[in-house]
Amino acid sequence: MKYYEVEFEITNIGELLPIAKEVLADAIGNAGFESSVDTAQGLLGYIQTTLFDEQQLQEVISDFVFPDAHILYKVREAPDVDYNEQWEQDGFQPIVIDRQLAIHDGRHLPADDIPVKIEINAQLAFGTGNHETTRMMVAALLNNDLNGKRVLDCGTGTGILSIAALKLGAASATGYDIDDWSVRNAQNNAIANAVDQHFTALLGDATVITSELEQQFDLVVANINRNILLSDLPTFRRAMAPHAVLLLSGFYTADAPTLVRAAATEGLTLVRQREENGWCCLELRLP
Repeated sequence: MKYYEVEFEITNIGELLPIAKEVLADAIGNAGFESSVDTAQGLLGYIQTTLFDEQQLQEVISDFVFPDAHILYKVREAPDVDYNEQWEQDGFQPIVIDRQLAIHDGRHLPADDIPVKIEINAQLAFGTGNHETTRMMVAALLNNDLNGKRVLDCGTGTGILSIAALKLGAASATGYDIDDWSVRNAQNNAIANAVDQHFTALLGDATVITSELEQQFDLVVANINRNILLSDLPTFRRAMAPHAVLLLSGFYTADAPTLVRAAATEGLTLVRQREENGWCCLELRLP
């Protein structure tokens, strides 16, 4: 998966610079940036090359709430990082969610008393449980009865949500991702967790839902950024069976009202909202 690294420099802001950086980080997050890192005079932002919209970025800057601030930016390709190589070198300690499910790598095993264990090896794919959004999505899965359910995993990444759903009793899971690395990684992780016979991974965006999938799903999960969620909500809705549940994350708590309103226009009702460190997860349901 290819990324741009965008270097932002904020000047003419004086002692308000720390606040201005926080506001800018939130604004570029709404424009599709997945993460940002503080620098001395601004931020480094990271966004998938396929999602980068320079006109939208310029609108973010022109609408910046500090009118006297000057914001300059430089765009460059970010180097590919093989996260699997980092995992082999460093690994990560097991991530335990609600004492019911543990996510671990191949070298660091969780305690024996954790009922559900998921081994994840990341190869240029998002989703190990280290991020707040993934943890909240897994917690939401634990809170739902998945026995016999059909699951659609939008932007599957490592396949972690599909694998968790299958280990919690789902009958089948279908995941798709725009990145072929992620599709292969999800398939490999499904094999490592012995759920591959019930998991299908497809390469593509949300159009695969209408072009390749004929069935409707009891549970749809999507841990993607705000703009893609808003764009794909109608497609998610068409893929949902009556009384189905939709789990959404990948966005800030401040964006929740916008997503709830958009979901309401599709006939979805908010059931529960989770928050962790400024990130949000929504659980919505069809009547």
